[in-house]
Amino acid sequence: MPARQLNTYQKERGGLMLLFLLLPILFTLVCWCGSMTWLKGALWEMSRPHGAEQELLGKSQAWVKQEMQDFKQKLTQVYAARGSVLQIVREVLKDHDVQEEQTEEILQLTEVAIKKVLENYVLMPDWALEAIGATIDEERTSKSYGGEGMMTWQLSLFTFSSANPPATILQPSITPGNCWPFQGSQGHVVIRLPEHICPTAFTVWHISKAVSPSGEVSSAPREFTVFGVDEAMAETLLGTFTYDMHKEIAQTFHVQKELPRTFRYIKFQVQSNWGNPKYTCVYRVQVHGMTASHNTCRP
Repeated sequence: MPARQLNTYQKERGGLMLLFLLLPILFTLVCWCGSMTWLKGALWEMSRPHGAEQELLGKSQAWVKQEMQDFKQKLTQVYAARGSVLQIVREVLKDHDVQEEQTEEILQLTEVAIKKVLENYVLMPDWALEAIGATIDEERTSKSYGGEGMMTWQLSLFTFSSANPPATILQPSITPGNCWPFQGSQGHVVIRLPEHICPTAFTVWHISKAVSPSGEVSSAPREFTVFGVDEAMAETLLGTFTYDMHKEIAQTFHVQKELPRTFRYIKFQVQSNWGNPKYTCVYRVQVHGMTASHNTCRP
């Protein structure tokens, strides 16, 4: 390869490497600007002391509507920021002498990636969050596991804290050991949402092998089913899915059919795990969707 061509190749390669290092930061900034303000407002409002539960219930619907309006405004700002991100990427590529043809191709891929991030992390509010009122129906939820196999975790820096309760899956923290364990490879949890929601998707989280103290994640859920549950406790199948421990730690699964109604309860039923015979560990389950007033679903 001629020296000049080699030099150009090295510059282009260096530019691409720098771009790949910058993109996660840029994507994080985009999502942070659009979603964190809304989330902080939600957490603050729901953590305020209220005189009575009835007052909270009375304010709930109006509060959700107002927050959704604010959320749409923030979302507009996020979309506006997308142009700035693309301009920054263009300038980085120009500084590293990347050819124009390759620049345009990279910009197109970057725009697709930003769109996907927005769809997965900004456009889908999480209703299975304890801070905004989601709870666990413990009477219809599998018992927590606290038996053999726990000792290995308790001897390390990371523990189940003597069998974390099911409500652990409603917390945003994803750290080793901060999960809800149940015995065996089959179990279920019923989540009571703060509002009647028309569910559109679900996100399941689990730690990776890289951060697991044991170096493996065989306790991760594998095959699972999600149901919408009405007030009479009748179940409606929303989909059957597979969490792949070889992919990203947060995996989103979309409802497999159009729904004509909303649900207040969601049942997350694990049918198998990745090989652990003693227990399964669920880190985080998110429920995405809209209220009836923002969707065609009926209450």
